[in-house]
Amino acid sequence: MNDSEEGRLQQLGSLDEEHLISSDTRYSLKGFRFQSPYILKKAGHLCRGLGPFMLQFSCLTLSTALLLALLVKVSNVAHSQQQEQAKKEKINQEMTQLKPQINRLCRPCSWDWTLFQGNCYFFSKFQQNWNDSVIACKRLDAQLVVIKSGDEQSFLQQTSKEKGYAWMGLSDLKHEGVWHWVDGSHLLFSFMKYWNKGEPNNEWEEDCAEFRGDGWNDAPCAVKKYWICKKSAMSCPEK
Repeated sequence: MNDSEEGRLQQLGSLDEEHLISSDTRYSLKGFRFQSPYILKKAGHLCRGLGPFMLQFSCLTLSTALLLALLVKVSNVAHSQQQEQAKKEKINQEMTQLKPQINRLCRPCSWDWTLFQGNCYFFSKFQQNWNDSVIACKRLDAQLVVIKSGDEQSFLQQTSKEKGYAWMGLSDLKHEGVWHWVDGSHLLFSFMKYWNKGEPNNEWEEDCAEFRGDGWNDAPCAVKKYWICKKSAMSCPEK
């Protein structure tokens, strides 16, 4: 190869190198195809130029970046923990402030029940026989009403006068003339005064007791009447 040919190749190499730098990827591939030995030579020279110092510097830079990233991560975690703790404290504070209002909202009895002297009473909206009334109260976790005091008797008697004749949990089904409450207790002699005049008379096989007018009456258990359930009231926190 003479000097003119070698100079021509070098000139083509320079043109292809400029074309590689200034052109986009698609056209630079053409220059790369003609002058790959030249470009590889240049790249090798550049890599040798980095030397150990540049490699160490790059490693130090990378380590510093990782350390900074770690510090940022730790800082974010600590900040998140502080935010979470602040949220918990805020919730606890709000619950403390709401506690008196929640206590005032506490209802010893459900909405359809009436509270009286520590007990809840349910007055039915429809009528059924005595046995079905006993079952209905059990399904409500209660019992057909058992009267324990004069005050309770007065309260129930007055309410039944307003709502209609209603079954109570009293019958002599087990033994005629011996009256028992559904909880198994005997009817006290002091409560006999609550029978209406001439009652109980068992005129028509009347084995179940009802509220009627100003007192009690015995009636056939198969007759449909309203009914009253009773259960203990729930306790609410002290205000």
